[in-house]
Amino acid sequence: MSAASPLNPNPAPRPTVLSLAIKEKAALYAAYMPFLKNGGLFVSTQKSYQLGDEIYLILALMDDPQKYQIAGKVVWLTPPDAHHNKAQGVGVHFPDDDSSQRARLRIEELLGAALRSSRATHTL
Repeated sequence: MSAASPLNPNPAPRPTVLSLAIKEKAALYAAYMPFLKNGGLFVSTQKSYQLGDEIYLILALMDDPQKYQIAGKVVWLTPPDAHHNKAQGVGVHFPDDDSSQRARLRIEELLGAALRSSRATHTL
């Protein structure tokens, strides 16, 4: 129940659910945020978010049949009309939990040597 009640006048908003299906290695490289402590992903979205907002991310990676469910937080904002034609969206920081660490390890396995590339990404 998300409505205010006498016992909890300011209930926490429920996290937004975002789905992200990455089908190509280049797209994964562009979205991955390895500079975050537990890793993270940029998600292109036109919805407005604030830093610290909770996001429930359902992630599908290329041909991997597993869906990764990540309860992360917004740590990066790219507004509409950003410089250098960057896509509008948010960076979601993975928490330090088993599901997120499995996703991070799988992402890094898929990217392999590309992790050391200096190509531009959605964030840096």
